Amino acid sequence: MDRLTFIAFLRGLSRHKLHSALNIGGLAVGIAVFLVLGLYVRFETSYETWLPHYQQIHLIETHLDGDLLDRPSTRSPIALWSAVHADLPSAVGTRINRIQATVVHGGVGTSEPFAYVDPDFGKVFDLPMVQGDLLHAFDNPSNAVITQALAKRYFPGTRAVGQTLTVVFRGEKHVYRVVGVVQDLPANTSLSVGILARMVIPEDHASEYHAPTHQWNYFQTMTYVRLPDGTAPGTFAGQIDGVIRRHARAETPSNPTMEMTTRLQPIADVFFETPGAALTVRTLGIVGVLTLLIAVVNYVNLATARAGLRAREVAMRKVLGAPRGLLARQYIGEAIVTTAIAALFGLALGEAALPLVNAAGGLTLSIRYLGLEGVLLPLVALVLVVGTLAGIYPALVLSRIPAAAVLASARSPGGGKAGTRIREGLVIFQFTIAIAFVVGTMVLVAQTRHVRASDLGFDRQGLIVVPTLSNPSLNNAQRDTIIHRFAALPGVSSVSVANKVPGPDNFQAQSNVDLPGRPGEAPAVMFYETTPGFFKLVGARLLAGRVFDLAHPGDVNPNLDEPNGGVRGGDGDKPHNIMINRTAMTTFHFARPQDAIGKVVGGGRSPLRTIIGVVEDMRFGDPRTPIPPEMYDFQPRNPYLAIGILRYTGDPQPVIDAARAIWRQEAPEVPFDARTASQNVESFYKQDDHAANLFSLGAVLAISIGCVGLWGLASFNTARRIKEIGIRKTLGASSADIVRLLVGQFLRPVLIANLFAWPLAFFAMRTWLASFDDRIALSPLYFLAASVLALTIAGLTVLAQSLRAARSAPAWALRHE
Repeated sequence: MDRLTFIAFLRGLSRHKLHSALNIGGLAVGIAVFLVLGLYVRFETSYETWLPHYQQIHLIETHLDGDLLDRPSTRSPIALWSAVHADLPSAVGTRINRIQATVVHGGVGTSEPFAYVDPDFGKVFDLPMVQGDLLHAFDNPSNAVITQALAKRYFPGTRAVGQTLTVVFRGEKHVYRVVGVVQDLPANTSLSVGILARMVIPEDHASEYHAPTHQWNYFQTMTYVRLPDGTAPGTFAGQIDGVIRRHARAETPSNPTMEMTTRLQPIADVFFETPGAALTVRTLGIVGVLTLLIAVVNYVNLATARAGLRAREVAMRKVLGAPRGLLARQYIGEAIVTTAIAALFGLALGEAALPLVNAAGGLTLSIRYLGLEGVLLPLVALVLVVGTLAGIYPALVLSRIPAAAVLASARSPGGGKAGTRIREGLVIFQFTIAIAFVVGTMVLVAQTRHVRASDLGFDRQGLIVVPTLSNPSLNNAQRDTIIHRFAALPGVSSVSVANKVPGPDNFQAQSNVDLPGRPGEAPAVMFYETTPGFFKLVGARLLAGRVFDLAHPGDVNPNLDEPNGGVRGGDGDKPHNIMINRTAMTTFHFARPQDAIGKVVGGGRSPLRTIIGVVEDMRFGDPRTPIPPEMYDFQPRNPYLAIGILRYTGDPQPVIDAARAIWRQEAPEVPFDARTASQNVESFYKQDDHAANLFSLGAVLAISIGCVGLWGLASFNTARRIKEIGIRKTLGASSADIVRLLVGQFLRPVLIANLFAWPLAFFAMRTWLASFDDRIALSPLYFLAASVLALTIAGLTVLAQSLRAARSAPAWALRHE
């Protein structure tokens, strides 16, 4: 584009301010949405890619035959890598075993992320170091590596290396010497490094930690391996299978028929194993691409509609000798320049909107202009691609207009029926996407509200959970005192303890329960420990039988008191009573809750268990995950890894504050944490809430851009039909007739768009809802409501144009052209 044509282009923009604003504004909004959601997708897909050689690092995922999880677990037995290291000494890997730990500094205990790792940790994870050497940091079991943030917190103004750190875990105090400081890790990681120390595996069979570290039915660690090249994972996976066959059954006497499979998952893909994570990223990425595509289509639509206004200009240029190719290049150049202007505005909109998007999506995104993660080079490429795509069709239409026909005609050509069909087709495309967006937004919002308000099988209101009660640094006497004092707090009506409460990170264990008279594989059942008053406190609905009672000695599980019994190493062999949930009742092949009462299950490898009660399923976990079959054991006090739970009335904050004061008096060196049950389950809903917010934003912008295009098309078509409207009014048509005619014709493409939008939205939303176990029905009302909304907005968009045209005087209209 030379200087003269560029000046003509700028004059055209200033002469047709409204159309220029619509073109540039629509593209700017589309580019801003694409930019912001592109940043989100790039962030979500960049987990662990900052690690050097991340392509070589894999997580060993495991799956037990008969496991209730329908997907491999990211956790594996500690014994797995011990066996691999013994059989394959050249393998390079490390375990990361996170445990609860408290750093005692100045007499005050603070909970910090703590993990045991293997000596080869530095060979697998080449983390950036501020001080010290990671490769040899764990040669000595008394050494520790901490993050830069912890170094500043506990050793401000001094060099952390060489200092000592007192860490309390599993009820014991350990003093570590800091030998290294790791640079604080970026936000796009799941490693969660705080304090790292060498893993020490006890060889004393009398130790309570011997079984969890030597047997294969304890899944508590994440095991990573670093492989040299892309062909190694298949070979190494086959070698692991051989290791499992040689060790797993022989080293797990409580489960001599154990069947375990493994798979190697690239570390960069592990983040997407979180339920719904991959689907959310894909969905929002599609929203960004489609919003940009709608903006491009909107530009093409308005540009082709304006082609007739420039027909005489094109004709004169041809008469003066301009070839068709030159004209095509000129108008493609105009499109690229227009896109560049829109990109600048889009970048400004993105910068302005990013804080709002971060707030709506719970994100911390930022725009960088230079460097590998900068947006300038991608933005230049986007301008060239979008500008070319957006301008190529208008350029072809304009460059082939016959000069003689235009100059001899009293009116400018508008593309005829073919041009009209193309413009209507583009409007149909825009509103197809917009209506699908609206349907998706309605379904997302309805689903997120449903999971928050649905019946979970218990009363979540008025509950406070205290997860730090399970801290191993507390002794049982402290727990008893704390619970007793909690029960006396004003506003607290009851207190109980269990290792299953509403929220994430509950203790999870399962057992295979034989069914008398039913040969075959014993079904797997999750089991939990409860204490007196638990079911009444949480508001569980008893379907049949009774709840546990200390007056019945058979209710207490005696196996849990044995050093190697229950969840501490085996199921034991002493009979006892249990309660089960509705799903377990079905798993045990009972038709009704009453049929299960008094029946005995178990035997063989597990103790005999008599069912005394059946409760309704309680969804304490993720709404995406099916409620598993569950059985409940009974303990008089202090179950394994138990969490405190309080029933309160009134405002929860004074209760939490009073509980914190009691805690500091009884266990000042152990950190305190308490939150309401609603707050504790919030993590289950955050991701979908953020997706719904961002999707809603995309829907609003999509339908807004579509209406801008429809308004521009209505403006163009109405201007071209002024004389026709005058003739119709002269022949007796009323203003209402004219309005109905114009509005009806403009709404026709919107109506047709529903034929494409409904199937698209149906399959997309059905796929998304299928990831939830607790989900709403995909009602036709969502589709009808979206269509009515789109028609209403589109009708209001073109109504003003239609009214102005219908009210014009026939004499003026006949003289208009």
